[in-house]
Amino acid sequence: MTADEARRVERVMRSLGISGVVAPADPEDPSGEWSVFDEADPGTRRDKTAEVLAAIAEHVPEQDTGSPRRGPMRGFAGLPPRDR
Repeated sequence: MTADEARRVERVMRSLGISGVVAPADPEDPSGEWSVFDEADPGTRRDKTAEVLAAIAEHVPEQDTGSPRRGPMRGFAGLPPRDR
């Protein structure tokens, strides 16, 4: 992920209470790919990006395109046909 994406992931992690350190995958190249690690030390850290993104995804509601919208809607209510 890019540095901008990493900052967004870090904000969401903090808001959800997910632990981890967001840092460049290569400590010598902060303009390169970023990842989520279990600790800050580049010598002993373990990449946990996939785990963290999966945990974040669990908190994102699924899109439900088949059911009617909930909440206020604009428009007219249709009346049922009269029986004659």
